[in-house]
Amino acid sequence: MKIALVGATGLVGRMMLRVLEEQQFPVSELIPVASAASAGKQVVFAGKTYTVVTADEAISKKPALALFSAGGAASLELAPRFAAAGITVIDNSSAWRKDPAVPLVVPEINGHVLNSGHKIIANPNCSTIQMVAAIAPLHQLFSIRRLVVSTYQSVTGSGIKGVHQLDAEQAGLKAEKPAYPHPIHRNLIPHGGDFDDTGYTSEEQKLVFETRKIMSAPNIAITATVVRVPVTGGHSMTVNIEFEKPFVVDDIRQILQQSPGIVVQDDPAVFSYPMPLLAADRDEVFVGRIRRDDTVANGLNIWVVADNLRKGAATNAVQIARYLLQQAYL
Repeated sequence: MKIALVGATGLVGRMMLRVLEEQQFPVSELIPVASAASAGKQVVFAGKTYTVVTADEAISKKPALALFSAGGAASLELAPRFAAAGITVIDNSSAWRKDPAVPLVVPEINGHVLNSGHKIIANPNCSTIQMVAAIAPLHQLFSIRRLVVSTYQSVTGSGIKGVHQLDAEQAGLKAEKPAYPHPIHRNLIPHGGDFDDTGYTSEEQKLVFETRKIMSAPNIAITATVVRVPVTGGHSMTVNIEFEKPFVVDDIRQILQQSPGIVVQDDPAVFSYPMPLLAADRDEVFVGRIRRDDTVANGLNIWVVADNLRKGAATNAVQIARYLLQQAYL
């Protein structure tokens, strides 16, 4: 199977290469794609060296699938052109997530919405992916009424610029092209994305909209606060849940332990709980600090951590591709 990777030289693009190789996805030919400025560069995949080409060259090669991680503007321009050529696009940007005709997919939660007619498929925001992986199994049984979410997001979520800024500041230097309006080293920045006229940011609004869309639950009340933190291992989040129905905390743990892609780390006696340091370079979503919230009826608190470059981006995209392959949609 010919596969194009649009944005092959970026942080997520390189992670997609790793995940494709690790999961032994059946790639007969890789077509790495980047901007004209990067055309001619080389990437190594599965022991072979491939030359980066432009989007026009990639389309002419007629791949079956194109993984996109090149930003929203590029996706808006290029995804329809790939789709018009009969190429299935899995897009990692926010460009298509709100389009009602485009499925927004976490395969273990709502892969069933996909069919062979979908030529553009949206990969959700990294924080949304890890949260819905943890809460969707609970929603099925206890019906979520309200979510209060705070995220603690790795600098890797800002791409290589975020990593470079943290590295430079840790070395006592000033980043040449900072990703943030303030220092991130020894600091927390309560800001992710762009502010709107309500005072919320685009990253916070993504959590609200995308969660409702993926879970087909438009009536869940959701409020979110996004915080950037000086770590690189993954995104963390507190999720306060108010259910419609009563529950037993031990049942919650058992449900999560039996849910695909979830690892429960929840033993305070031995200081066992999820942390970015432990989630780094892993594909699973880690859940811990599972405890009742007695301030509301049917309230629960959980702590959720995942590597945002893997499950939050590259791994989820490859899982979508594998689902399409298994259903003979590719």
